[in-house]
This record gives sequence, structure tokens and C-alpha cells, in this order.
Amino acid sequence: MKSLVLTLSPVALACAALSQPAAAQSAPTPVERIVITGNPLGSERTTQPVSVLAGDELVLRRGSTLGDTLDALPGVSQTGFGPNASRPVIRGLDGDRLRVLDNSGSTLDASALSYDHAVPLDPLVATGIEVLRGPAALLYGGNAVGGVVNVLDNRIPGAPVPRTGGSAELRLGGAAAERGGAAVLETGGSGWALHLDAAARNTDDLDVPEHTPVADGEALPRTDEVRNSAAKTRSAALGGSWFFAGGRVGLAVDHYDSEYGVVAEPDVTILMRRNQVRAEGEWRLDGGPFSNLKLQARGADYEHREMEGAEVGTVFSSRGGEVRAEARHRALGPLRGVIGVQAEDFDFSALGEEAFVPDTTTRRLGLFALEEMDLGPGVVSAGARVERADVDSDGGDRFGGARSRGFTLLSASLGTTMPLAPGWSVNANLASTERAPTYFELYADGVHAATGAYEQGDPTLDAERGVSADLALQWKSGESRLRAGVFATRFSRFISLDSANVSVDEDGNAVGDDDDGVPLYRFDAVRARLYGAEFEAQTAFDAAGWRWAPSASADFTRATNTTTDQALPRVAPWRTTLALAATRADWTLRAEVRHAGRQNRVPAGDSATGAYTLLNLAASYRFTIGSQDALWYLKLENATDRLAYNAAAIETIRGLSPLPGRALATGLRLDF
Repeated sequence: MKSLVLTLSPVALACAALSQPAAAQSAPTPVERIVITGNPLGSERTTQPVSVLAGDELVLRRGSTLGDTLDALPGVSQTGFGPNASRPVIRGLDGDRLRVLDNSGSTLDASALSYDHAVPLDPLVATGIEVLRGPAALLYGGNAVGGVVNVLDNRIPGAPVPRTGGSAELRLGGAAAERGGAAVLETGGSGWALHLDAAARNTDDLDVPEHTPVADGEALPRTDEVRNSAAKTRSAALGGSWFFAGGRVGLAVDHYDSEYGVVAEPDVTILMRRNQVRAEGEWRLDGGPFSNLKLQARGADYEHREMEGAEVGTVFSSRGGEVRAEARHRALGPLRGVIGVQAEDFDFSALGEEAFVPDTTTRRLGLFALEEMDLGPGVVSAGARVERADVDSDGGDRFGGARSRGFTLLSASLGTTMPLAPGWSVNANLASTERAPTYFELYADGVHAATGAYEQGDPTLDAERGVSADLALQWKSGESRLRAGVFATRFSRFISLDSANVSVDEDGNAVGDDDDGVPLYRFDAVRARLYGAEFEAQTAFDAAGWRWAPSASADFTRATNTTTDQALPRVAPWRTTLALAATRADWTLRAEVRHAGRQNRVPAGDSATGAYTLLNLAASYRFTIGSQDALWYLKLENATDRLAYNAAAIETIRGLSPLPGRALATGLRLDF
């Protein structure tokens, strides 16, 4: 069993924290908030399913990565490349089909390239995380076909700050013996606001139930830790906004760096950093066809060094910029809407023996429009996006001559939310999306150490095409809510990394069965079908002097390569979560049971993952220190110390990195 967690959290969470229902905190009447992601018109009702983490719920759920923080939300799992590099997976789609956003803009990193590349965003300083499930290609481009994760941090303040305030957070313990913390300070006056934050986290190798790890098909000595999984992470930011009669403008700079071990390679450590500059502006327009204009611009410098002992192995680096503008037009009869433009420029390079992708440049330019209108008691929305993507390779000794590919992409969507009986409504969405192949799907040609395979791109690939549908029934009455939905996506062209059933050497030449080699995998265009269902419900009532808040959720996704009639890889099994929170005065107790079924639907070369059930317990206490609000909590996760494995992790890492074992954590958060 590992130690404790002491938590004092960012002040930008403070107001939401006191009003949000929490995973291990009291359950006051929730305050509705307008969802930002995929909602440029600021509608109170959104047609697509969105999950929001904020306030105490975010503080108590967040882990060291985005994937760990969001895992077990309806339809969301994680790639789980050890505890330090885990991206979210939405409805069985990950990598470049999932758009991770930093305050509604691109992260401008290389985390989609490889499972061992961490996302340079720290949940410690997030004020909110929004998860949009299903296609969002209309607003965010073709690589948002699976969904969007938007991390919000208030580094560019959205409203004036009338007084100086802040928060602090200390964290100790958990399955990785975490020692970390964060601090936020905000100040301002009439017409201006300033934000400063800093965070740090150190962890040891992850504590797991005793097991026999497997590497390259060979059993290793039994252990109760995940090898080479310790980490050190630092981040800091400075931002400010100026407010005037017609709007606001703001600027922020931030730095993120992390040093963490690569679970698949016991002697490899990654040094990763990102520096970013971000600007925002919003103007209310008094005349003309538009009533509101928003502008975002950012530039980032990213580097990822793989250290083999004291020697630098491979260096992945990128520099990029993005500009995004949205203009809301005045009502045109019953129509209200927004038009926008988004441009992105991304230069990527890889140097070293394990560089399996050439230097590339990716440029995207997209134009989009979204319109909505009232239809009786309901709302109907429709929109379209046209995008141009150019992906160029510089070539090289291993990669041949320079190449260039260009794609013109079209996406469209139609959605509605329609009230039925009092408290009941139905949401429906239909979307057609196109995604350009990435630089690695087109030009990769070499051994990828993270997957243990020789990956070969196809520079003749055409754009990926899919049609998606989503239908959900919702009910809400006071604190009681229910949502049950189904979804389906059919790809006429789906870019899949499939086994070629041959082993090759490091130069890609076939080798015999008795020779050392690695499996060859190729990026191919196939047909694919995904469908599934999601359910979530919660309520609250008083009994025996306590406030009781039961909740439940469940999901499943079935994904098939219909060209080969095999399952698509790395798809989470059916899952269900049952939870009960009980609040009395300032105390809250919570018990949660998570169950995941056995995943038998795997492609050739993969292996089934067993079912498991995890029990998590928590207690929290809200109090004041002087006039300052404080929250203390104690958590016991995986209380039965159950050995469990993540079906969404790649085969080469799954046997090395089980889910965390029994861990005790405590926390104290202070807002001032």
C-alpha cells in the first residue's frame, strides 16, 4: 500500500467547486454551466453528448495524465502506456481521430504519433475538462472524428478579477507515491486581470498487485511494481486580460516539461518540453452583419528527447502555429449562426537511430459555418466545413525522395434536440466526415520502438471517410438525471495499422522464422464499423438524517474491420460503474464499484483481456481555515488489490503495466 495525497486546489475552481456535484463530496443542487466545446453559439442545450469535469469532482478524479483523469466516463477509456503517457480513447477511437484541445485550440505536439508520447497538459492546473463524444469535425477538423477533449485553465482570464485571490494544492501518495502540488494566484482591478500558476509532481514506480510481467513474449520475474514508470513534471504560466466596453483581449505564456520512464524499455527515459504563447480576443460589434467576433492565435515549440542512459537516442521536435476566428452573425429570419476560419502550420522532425518518420510539414486551412433555428419547442442545427490539408515529406536516406500530398475535405452535420413530455427530450445527430492521413500514416518507414513493430506508411492513401449517427433519450427533474444513447459509425475508408504477417529486420527486409526480426505492420485503407451504447443516471434524496446520492453509468463499443471481418484493436469491453455518496453536515462518504467485462473481440496477434471489478472508497470533509474554504479527503482506491489489465492498451505494453494496486491517498485543498 502506498502513501497519502494532500490537496489544495486552483482558485479558478473555487466557485464551481462549491456548486458542482462531486465524486467524493457533498451533493448540493448543481449549477448549470454553458458548455464551451462544440458550442460556439452558447446554446443552453447541445445536441451532442458532452461530459464536464469541474470543481470538486475534477479535483478528486484527476490523475497524472488526461487519460487517467477521464477513464471510466461514459464512452471514455485510456491508452495506458504506463502511468505517464496515457491519452483518452473515445468510443474505441484514439490517436489522430481524437482531438485534444488546450483552451479550444490545438496542443501543437506529437502525442498522437506514438503511445509513449505524453500530452503536454497538466490536469493539476485545469479548471475544467469537457469531453465531447462523437464527431466534431465540423468545428475542429477531420481529426476530431472520434470526439474532443478540451482542457480549460483560465490562464487568459475571461472576466475581470475584483480582488486578489488564489488557491494551492499539495498531493502526497497514491499508487505512485506522488509528491506534488500546484498554486494559482489571480489579481486585477477594474478592466484588467492577471493570472499566475505553477505546478510540480514527482512520482515513483507505480505500485500494482503482484504479477508476472511479459516483455516480447517472455515472462519476467514476478514483481509488484511497473518498471521504469517514475516521473518528474513541472509547469508554469503567466497570463493576463484587458477588458473594455466592447470586449477583451488577453495573452498568456506557459512552459511544460516532464521527465519520465518508458515502461517498454527499462533503460530509456523521455525528456519532453513545450513552450507556448497564446493570444485571445473577443469583440461585440454594434453594426454590420455580425454581432460578435472571437479570435485565437498560438504558437508552440515542442521537443521530445529519448535518452538511452546518458546518451541521446532519438529527438522528436515540432514547431507550429494556429489561428482561429469565429464571427456570429445577426439573426437571418429564424436562423442564428456562426462562420469561422481555422489555419494551422505544423513542422515535425525526428533525428536519431529510431526515427521512423521523415521530417514533414503539415498545413491545414478550414472554413466552417454552423446555423441553428427553433423548430416548435425544439432546436435544429446544421453546418458544413471545407478543409484543405497539405502533408509534405522532406524524404531522406531511409525515406526516399521528397513527397507531397494534398487533400480537399468536406464535412457536414445535422442535429436536433426536441422536448417530449415534461423533463424528457431526445437528441439526434448525423454527421459525414473526412480526415486527411497524417504524416506518419503516409510516410512512416522504420522500427517503432513503442509498438515493437516495423511500421510502414502508404503515401498513396486517400482521405478517411465516415458517416456517424447518435441518438439519445434524456430526462431531468431537479437533481435527478438520466441519459441513454446509442451511436454508430461506418467508415467507407478507415486507415488501419494491420499486420503483414511477416517479420523484417531494421531495414525492412524479410527475415526467416529462425532469425531475429520484428513484425511488419502497414497502414492500409479498410472498411470499418463501430457501434455501441451509453447510459448514465443520478439522483439524490434525504433519509435517516443523510443526503444520499446514488449514480450509475454503463457503456459498450463494438468495432469491426469489415474488410477482414476481424475486431479493431484496443477497444475497451463493456463497463459499468455503480456509486453511492452519503452527505451529512460537512462530511461525505462515497463507495464506487467499477466492473469491466472480458474483452474477447481482438484481432489476430492480440490477446484477450480478463474481466475485473474494482472497489474505490472515499471520505471528505469541508471546513474553513480562518475565512478560507478548505476541503480534506481520504481515498482508498482498488481496495481489494485486484490485478487488472487495460484492454485499450497496446499488446506490447499491456502485460508490463497492470492497473494500479491498492493505494491510500489523502488531500487538503485551500481557496483564498
